[in-house]
Amino acid sequence: MWTALKILGGAGVVYATIAAWVFLTQRGLVYCPRRDLVATPDQAGLPYEDVWLTSGQRTRLHGWWLPCDKSDRVLLLCHGNGGNISYLMETYRIFHDLGLSVLSFDYSGYGRSEGRPSEKATRADALAAWDWLLREKGFEPGQVVLFGRSLGGGVAARLAADLTEAGTEPGGLIMESTFTSLTAMGAARYPWLPVRWLVRHRYESLQALQTVRVPALFLHSPEDDLVPYAMGRTLFEEYAGPKWFQALSGDHNCGFMSSSGYAEGLRRFMRGLPSKK
Repeated sequence: MWTALKILGGAGVVYATIAAWVFLTQRGLVYCPRRDLVATPDQAGLPYEDVWLTSGQRTRLHGWWLPCDKSDRVLLLCHGNGGNISYLMETYRIFHDLGLSVLSFDYSGYGRSEGRPSEKATRADALAAWDWLLREKGFEPGQVVLFGRSLGGGVAARLAADLTEAGTEPGGLIMESTFTSLTAMGAARYPWLPVRWLVRHRYESLQALQTVRVPALFLHSPEDDLVPYAMGRTLFEEYAGPKWFQALSGDHNCGFMSSSGYAEGLRRFMRGLPSKK
């Protein structure tokens, strides 16, 4: 009897220790920033300008403005949880070849941006990038398309919801290889832990998009080895606005490069968007 109680007590201590570790270290599990910039767009033959933003949290943020001649659409790019804006050269090239200008920015704590990453911080960071496009570059809301890849999908979904609540809307939304929520991701990965009680960075994209009705493109690979394909399909199926889905191929990090129809799918989506004003 006492032996059984000791075993159960020991198991309980181990379980509580693991749960506490997840709770205390989750920032490092969610965000994997790199400080050093490994390349600049000019090395890929792309024009660019350094951009400095200040978020609502008074955090100084760094970004790149990549203009494309005669472009009347601009992508506000929300990148994934790893690296920084200098790891996206292939993506910039694709967008440039599609005739799109791009604003790419680093979240708090990434690259040359100050601060520390968190859900609250990335929310303020994205809004600062949006404001810069409208105030400094003079774009109308309908000319701006929000693009979110992986964790950036959670950032873009929240921004779309915030803008809708404020009475304005972007021209479109692209959600690539992203999740319904980080809470659901954690619950799927650690089903034996009370994840819904432990998670502080939730990024509830499915919930955020309930009020959004802008044209949206969802892209996901059945071979995604990080974010379940079913989550991408759920985002698409539950979305109430005009929507399109494009299946990718390849793993989580390379789907956009290994999918032969990726660029053409983006082109069709952009061409099908309504008036830009």
